[in-house]
Amino acid sequence: MAKRASTVAKKKSALKKKTKKRTTKKTARSRKTQTTKTHSGSKDVFGRLEAVARNLWWTWNPRAKRLFESLDPALWRATGHNPLKTINRLDTLRRQVLQEDTRFLSELAGVEKELREYLGCKAWFDRTVSGKQKKLQVAYYCMEYGLHESLPLYSGGLGILAADHLKSASDLGIPLVGVGILWRYGYYRQEITADGEVRILYPQTDFAEIAAVDTGKSVTIPIGRSKVTAKIWRVEIGRVTLFLLDTDHAKNTPKDRMLTHNLYGGDNEYRIRQEILLGVGGLHALKKVGIEPTVHHLNEGHAAFAALERVRLLVKSRTKLDAAIAEVRSSSVFTTHTPVPAGNDRFEPKLFNKYLKWYADDLKISNKELLAFGREDETDKTESFCMTVLALKLSERCNGVAELHGETSRGMWMRVFGAKEPVEVPIGHVTNGIHPETWIADEARSFYDKHLKPRWVGAGPEDDWWAQASSAPAEELWNLRQTLRRKLVAQLRLILREQYLSHQDDPELAHMLYETLDEDALTIGFARRFATYKRAPLIFRDPDRLARILGNADRPVQFIFAGKAHPRDAEGNEFVRIVAKHTRETPFRGRIFIVQNYDTSIGRMLTQGCDVWLNNPVRPMEASGTSGMKPPLNGGLNFSILDGWWPEGYNGKNGWAIGDGSARATRAEQDEVDAEAMYSVLEREIVPMFYKRNGQGIPVQWVERMGESMRSICCKFSTHRMLADYLREAYLPAHG
Repeated sequence: MAKRASTVAKKKSALKKKTKKRTTKKTARSRKTQTTKTHSGSKDVFGRLEAVARNLWWTWNPRAKRLFESLDPALWRATGHNPLKTINRLDTLRRQVLQEDTRFLSELAGVEKELREYLGCKAWFDRTVSGKQKKLQVAYYCMEYGLHESLPLYSGGLGILAADHLKSASDLGIPLVGVGILWRYGYYRQEITADGEVRILYPQTDFAEIAAVDTGKSVTIPIGRSKVTAKIWRVEIGRVTLFLLDTDHAKNTPKDRMLTHNLYGGDNEYRIRQEILLGVGGLHALKKVGIEPTVHHLNEGHAAFAALERVRLLVKSRTKLDAAIAEVRSSSVFTTHTPVPAGNDRFEPKLFNKYLKWYADDLKISNKELLAFGREDETDKTESFCMTVLALKLSERCNGVAELHGETSRGMWMRVFGAKEPVEVPIGHVTNGIHPETWIADEARSFYDKHLKPRWVGAGPEDDWWAQASSAPAEELWNLRQTLRRKLVAQLRLILREQYLSHQDDPELAHMLYETLDEDALTIGFARRFATYKRAPLIFRDPDRLARILGNADRPVQFIFAGKAHPRDAEGNEFVRIVAKHTRETPFRGRIFIVQNYDTSIGRMLTQGCDVWLNNPVRPMEASGTSGMKPPLNGGLNFSILDGWWPEGYNGKNGWAIGDGSARATRAEQDEVDAEAMYSVLEREIVPMFYKRNGQGIPVQWVERMGESMRSICCKFSTHRMLADYLREAYLPAHG
């Protein structure tokens, strides 16, 4: 009996061990399966994140931006707000945490849903256009696009305007594709040394970590004696696609590979080769990807060779030259941005002939007749070939970028049209705008949602949320301004501290930031391209007077400068040095600051945070100047010369004018008069109004101007309104 019991006990024990072993194996298999699923889920999560990052819609969607920042805030900042770089550099532990974070996964799903809803909504174009007009297809050519700091394909205002153009085309649903160049080294990175000198750096862009995708297609075009092959890349911007050309690959010679290295780099020969690539290469790239535009929009003269190539192709297909020119003209739109003759690209006849003389044979004309396409005086054999003239002659619909600029342009180009009076010149104007959602601070959204009730998705140019801005409670408008200024000061303390320490600057300067940068002081911003006509140092014309304005302890004022000059613009870079030098002088130390490496990130920060936006170009040399359209979105006010867009925007109650628009005989006289007007308005109006507070600490008159500025500027000077103007006045008529 005992023996039997022992045997049963042994069997039970063996069975128990066997069962435990099977259970252990099953659990192990289960864990392995779970791990595999989790790993697969990780790939899925980060693949989904990358899919969102590949559409630059995220750059104007606050929820998407917050999602990417939440991956790793420090890494997000270190990568220059590049979501793909941030994703690629996340460590294993952080990836594991994110893939199991239900809140994060819920936010990702929410962002994906918003993107689907955006892409799937019925846009303004589809609601308002019918019949054959729905078959419109616009090709938009531009040398630069300032879409975001993570995609450095821009130098300044032209690129920012072009990017906002594409974003609003997407919002409105206008059928438009962009054409440009994928710059390997971009414009340049600017460092300002301790002594104010500008150091120019060209960091290489890793195309694997930007939003551009290789289409796998390419085009080969003749540029002089070379056959240059350009790869075609694609960038998605909401509903709009931007195609970018890239010659930096093994099929090309070293010289041809360099064509897409630097934006606005090199000499005139480098420039003409780049412009052939943009115009001729861009036209053929569209054909290669299966797009047949009905309208071609040349944004500045850089792309004008696209029109000449279209004429050549028509003649080669046995269309008579006059008919080919008429066909190209009728379907071409040209926007000029340059209000001075010297700013328009010109090539000496010898250089032009080196690269394009063979066009004469294909067009069945003489070389003299070919050169006449780009000459104001077609009989002058010595005149250079001008890209703006070529675009004007081959585009039926031409425009400047502000009312005053249109008037200036008509006076500049009378000879092209044989006009005796400017009024006879067929150049109109479409005033520039900005893409509101790109430039509104995230902190301003709660104010917008509460008081302005925007419905961005599916909006049209007539949707004016800002009409009621003046009726918003003064306390809340002022709280918005206080919040954004204080955020700016916090950001500047960090950025300037890093700037000073990186140059082994005086440590006292870094410490001083926390004592002198004042989050409650009237803050005035000046940030733009440091071209000499923009007169960045004008405020320093009377240093003693400026010191008195800044040095009042009861009414403190601080200035923030930022901006780049062209790398070869010695005078412009000297202006940077002058401003930097003044920031070190005793009367201005701790009251005036200059931020290096001006880009879209710095631009957003300053236009959102500054109370006043200063603009003092020599009139009428500012074609439009869109930076001043951004502060009103965030409660900022403009203080500007009556140039560019400001004569159309200023109504006497929504900001301040510098001078009355009158011109003096010399530049020195103009500087003196304008500086005097600037000091006077600061002393008598701006500073006193900012510091005149009621019992609740609110500057009532100031806040009234804030509301009026939002009401009168934000809708009127948006790219939604601008695109509607282009559609009605240019695109649809050119489409036929």
